[in-house]
Amino acid sequence: MGGVSCTRQTTPAAAALAVVLLVMCSAVTSCPPSDRAALLAFKAALHEPHLGIFNSWTGADCCNKWYGVSCDQETRRVADINLRGESEEPIFERAHRTGYMTGYISPKICKLKRLSSITIADWKGISGEIPRCITSLPFLRIIDLIGNQISGTIPSDIGRLHRLTVLNVADNAISGWMPPSLTNVTSLMHLDLRNNKISGPIPRAFGNLQMLSRALLSGNQISGPIPESLTRIYRLADLDLSRNLISGPIPSSLGKMAVLSTLNLDMNRLSGPIPVSLFSSGISDLNISRNSLDGKIPDAFGVRSYFTVLDLSYNKLSGPIPKSITSASYVGHLDLSHNHLCGPIPTGSPFDHLEASSFVFNDCLCGKPLNKPC
Repeated sequence: MGGVSCTRQTTPAAAALAVVLLVMCSAVTSCPPSDRAALLAFKAALHEPHLGIFNSWTGADCCNKWYGVSCDQETRRVADINLRGESEEPIFERAHRTGYMTGYISPKICKLKRLSSITIADWKGISGEIPRCITSLPFLRIIDLIGNQISGTIPSDIGRLHRLTVLNVADNAISGWMPPSLTNVTSLMHLDLRNNKISGPIPRAFGNLQMLSRALLSGNQISGPIPESLTRIYRLADLDLSRNLISGPIPSSLGKMAVLSTLNLDMNRLSGPIPVSLFSSGISDLNISRNSLDGKIPDAFGVRSYFTVLDLSYNKLSGPIPKSITSASYVGHLDLSHNHLCGPIPTGSPFDHLEASSFVFNDCLCGKPLNKPC
């Protein structure tokens, strides 16, 4: 403003000048009219009948106490929209309920060119599609739309969002394939697509997502094999591909990933033997139940084996229970039921704290805790 001071003048003689300065300063500190108009168009496409979260969206300055709206302190452009339907904020405490909202996400949101994060989560009734124009927002870092009824597909050119770190569209009705351009979002750290209707294969170039630490893809209709490139994501700690239609073998390289601690592959169509590498890795939560895995359980447990959960149930595994399990550092929950295992159940830890349900429906297991003497 060319050095104009926005401080209030205290002398009566400067009253008229103070009014002029106040108007000038207000223009600087308020959000642009274009951002305000975009927010009001966004609001007009939604209906929230119980909490009144949009009651504060009045006045000229959308940066001033508009619920869920944050602005950049320097430019005064809208930077964040954070609207969560499940929260401990006072507006929810007073209503003694979680949020419910219907309507759709208006494409007018794309007029907010400095938008960094969009969180419109857990409103349960918001439908429609993800606006295609969302990929034109160059500063977008977070998209969190979990817990709605959003349908359609993930935008095909989502790879344009080079700053995106979080993509969470879990618990919706999104369909179609994961777009190949998703693998261009190399800044992505958290990917959550759980409980949708996504089909087709995991992109072959999935391993390009080298910053990814969590890949949660369960509860979809994803098919095809686990791509080998996925096992080269160094930072990946949590991989959940459960409840899909994934087929083929379990890549042995999954057991060689540096920081992978949770691996859920249950309820798929995986076949072949269990890789030995899974039992001497850093994986502590391993669920590969309800597949068509066969062969013997590898006799490869040792001091590096530490499992809070080890679920191999509902497969086609045969042979004995390996005695080396007793040399594992820790095994909490173990389930070997519904296989074709045979022979005596080993004694000692962890078998001394397990119940019969961990071993039932096998061919010829015997010993405690089953009531079948050997």
